[in-house]
Amino acid sequence: MITDRVQDAAPRLGEVPAYLYDLPALDEHAASVRRALGGIELYYAVKANPDAELLRVLAGHVDGFEASSAGEHAHVTTLFPGKPVALGGPGKTDAELRLPHHRIHVESPNELRRLLATGLEADVLLRLNPDLPVEGAALTMSGPFGMDEQGVAECLPLFTERVRLRGLHTHLASGLDAPQLLTLARALLDHEHEEVNLGGGMAVSYAEPESRFDWAAYGAGLAAVRGGKRLRIEPGRALTAYCGYYVTRVVDVKRVRGEAYAILLGGTHHLRTPATKGHDQPFTILPTGKGPGLADEPITFVGQLCTPKDVFSRKIVTSARVGDTVVFEMAGAYAWNISHHDFLMHPKPAFHHLRA
Repeated sequence: MITDRVQDAAPRLGEVPAYLYDLPALDEHAASVRRALGGIELYYAVKANPDAELLRVLAGHVDGFEASSAGEHAHVTTLFPGKPVALGGPGKTDAELRLPHHRIHVESPNELRRLLATGLEADVLLRLNPDLPVEGAALTMSGPFGMDEQGVAECLPLFTERVRLRGLHTHLASGLDAPQLLTLARALLDHEHEEVNLGGGMAVSYAEPESRFDWAAYGAGLAAVRGGKRLRIEPGRALTAYCGYYVTRVVDVKRVRGEAYAILLGGTHHLRTPATKGHDQPFTILPTGKGPGLADEPITFVGQLCTPKDVFSRKIVTSARVGDTVVFEMAGAYAWNISHHDFLMHPKPAFHHLRA
């Protein structure tokens, strides 16, 4: 369901496609997450959406930012000098290993040796890739991410007074609810390290947008199991997904072999999320059109790209007219920033930020 602010603003944007970010909604959501977590440290994973206006809102609620490249690091340190930054990501270059940080998440024994070779001081979390079952996850971070227990053991004797081991980092999977994440947390906290970063992975349901991750239960559960350890989490999608909207317009309607299609301006080169995750992107149609239409039938909503994969939503029973405004919800994370922007060289979308 779109907010009243978005419903009022979307038809008046003029040129579309456009991204529309509801900053008051983001501020309210981030504040509620902060309250639920209590003393658990909260970092935002910049990879989810690095939009500067979103980051300015989040900066008032988070303890720091997690950057996974030199580009992200430069972006957040320019915007927020002095704000703690955790440096993560596999395949760090020698230049990235030299970047200033609050914590650096080391992915392998070889990466740790290269960090030591810089001669710089560093505070390290070893990224652990434990052999734990993760059922029902939307995405599992297995394979090359982090290291197993043997890799961690190889790292332990390498630390010095300048390159200090602070604890462990782990991010096992995405799309988990609070009880699942708490089960993993209990297993991951069963070691001697005093600092643990549990990553993100909080469930975001595109099929049921009204269903939200239970931050209150998660915060209370972590408080009960932390046992004096310093805990940190790094959500991305679960913080910003709900504040973003992709606004476009129906440019054509037609039937092909009995199936109804609405063709929209733009496409998945702007909003890659549904094609990447294989879901129907939730949307609201605002009846601004006066052209030909389709009424009360299953309609597939597609973009302008020359590929059958350019699909937003499939066979949704609704009505649509040429000229109608279509507002795709939950477009605030892994949307524009993961899309193949230059395919077919269509115009890029505009960006608008709603304020209180």
